[in-house]
Amino acid sequence: MITVGLTGGIGSGKTTIAGFFRELEVPVYIADEAGKRLMETSEEIRNKIIEIFGKEAYKNGLPDRKLIASRVFKDKALLEKLNNIIHPAVADDFNEWKARQKAAYVLYEAAILFETGAYKKVDFSILVTAPKETRIKRLQKRDNSSPEEIADRMNNQWDDERKSKLADFVIENTDLGHSREQVKDIHFEILKAGQNSQKFC
Repeated sequence: MITVGLTGGIGSGKTTIAGFFRELEVPVYIADEAGKRLMETSEEIRNKIIEIFGKEAYKNGLPDRKLIASRVFKDKALLEKLNNIIHPAVADDFNEWKARQKAAYVLYEAAILFETGAYKKVDFSILVTAPKETRIKRLQKRDNSSPEEIADRMNNQWDDERKSKLADFVIENTDLGHSREQVKDIHFEILKAGQNSQKFC
């Protein structure tokens, strides 16, 4: 089964694009949602996070995401430690999920697909882009994030120019109607590749 990675900078609209693929009956795995779920349900992950951030990292058994985020986005070493806990657990969870799917291909949506090297494990990669000003407006509307918080998060991701050199497909996500058409085109390209290559059988 083909695995397609979907990524894009924060505020680019990855989730919207993933929704368009779902409309085409493509199974979609959202790595960020899985990571949050595992932080809540895995005792092993909870213990590792508390070891790094202290007991205050959890309140009433749930992760204090705001506290954790405020620390990691200003400290790359700390962010790397957190990623080293979460990413392997998410990868295992994804593989278990993928084994249950029945489709020509599945979509793996991850914010830092290229930064972590995870793009090397997928068959195709899709990059979602949007102008920086558009992304900032979306984030302010969605999360009530301050400009400083947004800048911290953006600074921990590669810029679109660097990622586009590695991506197989790029979706410019400014007009939703056009974005939906781009998704359909890519969908058929992937299906055609799967039919034409024994690699994906």
